[in-house]
Amino acid sequence: MSASTVVVWSALNLFCLFLLFTAVTADENTTNYTLNTTVFPDQTFTYDVTDSSTTAQPDSTTPTPGYSSTEYPLWPTVPAEPLPASGHLLTPVTNVARLCPCDEHKDVCDINCCCDRECSEEVALFTSCSVRTVSGNKQLCSRDVASYSLRSTIDGYSELQSSVQKESNYDIFCIHSQNRVDGLSHPSPALPTDGNFDSLFKQFTSFIFGSEVISGQVSTAELRASSGYQYGDVMVTAGQSGQRGIFWLPAPGVTADCMDTSPAAFLKEQSSRCSRRVVLEQDCSTLPALSMDTYTNIQLFAGKNKDAAVVPVQVASVVLQSLDGTQTELNISGGENFNPDLLNPTICANVVLKVVYVMKFSPAGQIVSVMASLVLGFVRETTLPLEQEFHITFVQQDGEEVAVHHSGNPGYVVGLPLVSGQRIADGIVRSVDPRGTLSLLHSAEDQDCLQGPHQRSPVLFGLDSVSGCTLRLEDAANCSLVSQVLLDVLRGPNYPQYVAAFGNSALDNPFDWVPIKNSFNPGEGQSCNIPLSLHLEIEWTKYGSLVNPQAQVVSIKEVIQTNTTSLALLTGGSSLLSIRSSVAFVPVSAAALPGFRAAPTINAKLPFDFFFPFV
Repeated sequence: MSASTVVVWSALNLFCLFLLFTAVTADENTTNYTLNTTVFPDQTFTYDVTDSSTTAQPDSTTPTPGYSSTEYPLWPTVPAEPLPASGHLLTPVTNVARLCPCDEHKDVCDINCCCDRECSEEVALFTSCSVRTVSGNKQLCSRDVASYSLRSTIDGYSELQSSVQKESNYDIFCIHSQNRVDGLSHPSPALPTDGNFDSLFKQFTSFIFGSEVISGQVSTAELRASSGYQYGDVMVTAGQSGQRGIFWLPAPGVTADCMDTSPAAFLKEQSSRCSRRVVLEQDCSTLPALSMDTYTNIQLFAGKNKDAAVVPVQVASVVLQSLDGTQTELNISGGENFNPDLLNPTICANVVLKVVYVMKFSPAGQIVSVMASLVLGFVRETTLPLEQEFHITFVQQDGEEVAVHHSGNPGYVVGLPLVSGQRIADGIVRSVDPRGTLSLLHSAEDQDCLQGPHQRSPVLFGLDSVSGCTLRLEDAANCSLVSQVLLDVLRGPNYPQYVAAFGNSALDNPFDWVPIKNSFNPGEGQSCNIPLSLHLEIEWTKYGSLVNPQAQVVSIKEVIQTNTTSLALLTGGSSLLSIRSSVAFVPVSAAALPGFRAAPTINAKLPFDFFFPFV
């Protein structure tokens, strides 16, 4: 065998990264071997050698003709019909006694290559065998091993001794039989499609999970035929005349412009913001995208089947936003007209600015109810293009409790919001919405204290912050009313009473929550006091071992500063007054001291007559 054949097939087998077994077809026989050779002294190499012959079943004693590297097939021949589930290892075509990895030169005897058949008289001059053993694949439970050795004759020359023996592999992972003729070199599997997915699924999972059908298991066809929606399904709407449509949720496309043909998928929460280019005089009362009825006068099918129930969209709330940004919730009685109205050529009223859908679904995938919350507002021609927001969320009916977000385990993590809540008889109640925690005003340009909407930011552990708003003195005529409104703005909605000592404090353990200390009383004093600043001072310490200390909140105090003189004197003649809110984290951890175990003491008492009769 030539050396070029050995090198070429070693590279091919390493590239395939598979163990090659015997592959037999009617036209060609290909035999693959992994040859383990022991090189003197104490060196082992692995060779991959493949021999081919043109006969169907050649005799093992027939010499195998040589081939060039280009005549070897790159992949084993794959039968067209499926083969039986089990079989036996095929008889190798090439005998290991004819394989010689050290035969590097054709028709020339290689020195110390004991398996080279070109060496006859030269063997007497060999000093050792460079290759002592040649064997088949080590993964097989039984394989042939050819051994070569030299012994010295009386004349001092070397004489070759060779033998072929069966060797057993006692590894529990050895290969005893195979279920494919092409061994472990499989072709690329078929790509799954809608037509062959079920057959491929059964073919490749039957030997893993068993061929028996599990009772109560739902097949793929049954899932497709189920009446409820599945994840990612497009939800179907019902028209006035019974025709079926698609539930659309506007979203931006390639540009920021709204695309009204964007379908909403089941269980896929979506939030989008897009813009519309409109002409108020022409589109105010005629463009459907500006009207509330476009987003509320919708009926959805509860499921995918034709006889599914129809679920209408119900209006949960309507908020009216003024030109200056002030929002007011409207009372809905059922007879109001919220259609867009052109007040003048430059202002259009009751334009949809924001739509939020909340869909409740059952465990079977049926839509139970759909609630819509809208924000209507006034649009000026100078603020065009119009910007709209659309959101959709899904809530399971009678589902498990909503996951509560923690800010550490157990200690707080720097940068996560403080956990806060209200005290009730059964413990602590907190909002599952991360925005419903202790918060401060978010600094914004020209933010008026009395005119909303006010942007807020949660108080993040370990991060000091300062923000505020502007108060106009002409708005502070009614001192008592302005004082209460300003205090609510500084504290924020649903101002909490307690803050969790740790990031994962349990709600049913009130002793693990720290109350917010407050000494402000707006009714004190002769004159009206207006809060000028709100400051939160949060003291925290490191709790636990020195190796992994945990941050713990030990106290929180609210400090509110009010005016002691008239507002005109505070502003120095200006009509604007700055109101500030801030938070500061104060570490109160004591210095860590090394602890030493006390020396043992002997606390032993002698019996009273121990020294008798001497004492």
